[in-house]
Amino acid sequence: MAKVRASYICTSCGYQAAKPLGRCPNCQAWNSFEEEAPTAVPGKAGRGGAYGGLVGGKLTALSTVGRREEPRTPSGIPELDRVLGGGLVAGGVTLIGGEPGIGKSTLLLQVADRVARTSGPVLYVAGEESLEQIRLRADRLGVAAEIQLTRDTRAEHVAALMAEHKPALCIVDSIQTVTVEGEGAPGGVAQVRDGTSMLTRAAKETGTATVLVGHVTKDGTVAGPKVMEHIVDTTVFLESVGAYRLLRSVKNRFGQAGELGVFEMRGEGLMAVENPSAAFLAERPLGVPGSVVASTIDGQRPMLLEVQALASKTPYPNARRVVVGLDPRRVDVVLAVLERRLDLTLGGLDVYVNLAGGLKVPDPGLDLAVALAVYSAVVGRALPGNVAVFGEVGLAGEVRSTQAALRRAEEARRAGYERLIVPPGLDGSPGVKSVEEAVGAVWGGAKA
Repeated sequence: MAKVRASYICTSCGYQAAKPLGRCPNCQAWNSFEEEAPTAVPGKAGRGGAYGGLVGGKLTALSTVGRREEPRTPSGIPELDRVLGGGLVAGGVTLIGGEPGIGKSTLLLQVADRVARTSGPVLYVAGEESLEQIRLRADRLGVAAEIQLTRDTRAEHVAALMAEHKPALCIVDSIQTVTVEGEGAPGGVAQVRDGTSMLTRAAKETGTATVLVGHVTKDGTVAGPKVMEHIVDTTVFLESVGAYRLLRSVKNRFGQAGELGVFEMRGEGLMAVENPSAAFLAERPLGVPGSVVASTIDGQRPMLLEVQALASKTPYPNARRVVVGLDPRRVDVVLAVLERRLDLTLGGLDVYVNLAGGLKVPDPGLDLAVALAVYSAVVGRALPGNVAVFGEVGLAGEVRSTQAALRRAEEARRAGYERLIVPPGLDGSPGVKSVEEAVGAVWGGAKA
């Protein structure tokens, strides 16, 4: 690769030459050459200097980069630590969103109490509530640790407090109240973006685990520019499902995204639900046609849920199909398979399918449970109480394998369901290859 020691450059196009030229041979400009310091430039003379004579930075081979586990701070709530991938990362920034009043501030105040007791000082930036309101909530939750509070929401001042005190945890409630000098009103696009960037930079420089509370829009997404979610390291959402709160991880640079935590709001705050399967099946009626226990995966967590179906004679010219908590299009496919492959007459029946508990799970592995629930409701025969089901149903009536089949089966067995109606190939079991075989395995005495 030739090296040209260029002393003159064309101010119009950047063409380099060893001496000044009256007319640039590249852009044809007259008297446009100016002297510059000699620089070694890779490439050929002439057009090879199109990058202005700049030299590239230092390169680092991947094999020479060391391996380092990011230090983590336990939040004191094992369910939250599991969603975050093992705890709060030093210098990591977590964005938590959720509907107003769902429990974000309650959960974070509980975390602040536990971190302040075990790991170090906690800085709580109160942008939406007065300090007296936070004190009232702390008394209700039994918070006894000394938490440092501030109402100053200027990003520069919060970053300065982090640099001065170096807290183990900084909570900003909320990022929409943070202001950056000279950028307009709080909550604006520029304010939220620049405030997030400044606090993230401060967290990295001080090694402070930082949690930002974010408002949500009416569609349930975090309010503000989408770049805010790209800046932070972890994004989690707190949502309400019946009597429970679900904490769902949608992005995690330090762990696996898709983790799910289940909480219950009580007088003493948000409490983790250790066995979600038992909680969601606690009110399931036994011996009732149309009720099936399905083993599903929500995010990365296996759970047992109840799929319910009801069929009744329709008084209308067109039968109704009502689906709650499941994908209506997949349910329509399953109903068509039942009519075509099992000769099940559904034309004059209203069919209602419900995923009990209020969850919305778009899992193809629930197809077989829907098929058996509808069949059970139409023929009026209940499933045995020790049967759990999962599997995807194809258009030919075949039962297909699903993701995380082994974990689904382990969750079902752990809950006491000994008979599994599942696709072939699980633990060497023949399983069921079609919906017809599944019906025979449930009511014909055969074991899947």
